[in-house]
Amino acid sequence: MAKMKRLIFKVNNLEKNYGPISALNLKKLDIHPGTIYGIVGNVGSGKSTLLNILAGAEKESSGTVLYEHKAYQKNWLGKIQTPDDIFYTKNLSLNTPNSSVSSYISGKFGKKKNIIKNRYFKDGSFKNLWSRNLKNISKGELNWLGMILACEADPRVLLIDDYSVYFNGKMEKEFRAKITSMNRTLGTTIILSSPTDINIKYFASVLIFLDHGHIWKIRSGTSRGNNKSQKNDRNNRNRNRSRNRRRN
Repeated sequence: MAKMKRLIFKVNNLEKNYGPISALNLKKLDIHPGTIYGIVGNVGSGKSTLLNILAGAEKESSGTVLYEHKAYQKNWLGKIQTPDDIFYTKNLSLNTPNSSVSSYISGKFGKKKNIIKNRYFKDGSFKNLWSRNLKNISKGELNWLGMILACEADPRVLLIDDYSVYFNGKMEKEFRAKITSMNRTLGTTIILSSPTDINIKYFASVLIFLDHGHIWKIRSGTSRGNNKSQKNDRNNRNRNRSRNRRRN
């Protein structure tokens, strides 16, 4: 029997339609563990739709999306139950728009709430976000909030939509350092979307270009030079972390 290839996501014949409009039509896409992927495309290319489906925030119209060779489970209402080890930066606005920032962080991080508050909300321009309602903050603020919580969550898979769209140069470099560190030290699989590859080409291993819902080009990023031993180290850490989670 042939050995099964290790994949985080396996996509086959994926289609997403909104009425008569086809937003996504992908024949095949394999996402490997411990790798950074960049999804690049203009507005309307399907990149946000793809991330929404991978995150379980939307359901495909047809085709299959497998996470570790299994389809997502659904609750009795038919809602997709996304695994806890996947973090999507848009979940704040998609799932809990009526929560305050502080209550959302408290619910997700428990006792770590005060550490996060002191680390990010004690001073500076984001101090006033702590007590505000998620539905009343801007897209840029939501994007920043999703990024800092992603860095604190230690997920196995991190999905980031609209990477760097709302950041200045300094913020982009700070977040780049954090997420590349997560990938190198923890083996985190990271998938980012962006309208341009101007920033992500420097640290993504694989760049996937979408146009009108189709993949028209896949190429390596400039970080492809990671040696084989580094990749094996990441994969081993990923396996160990998965085993530990199953034991717990």
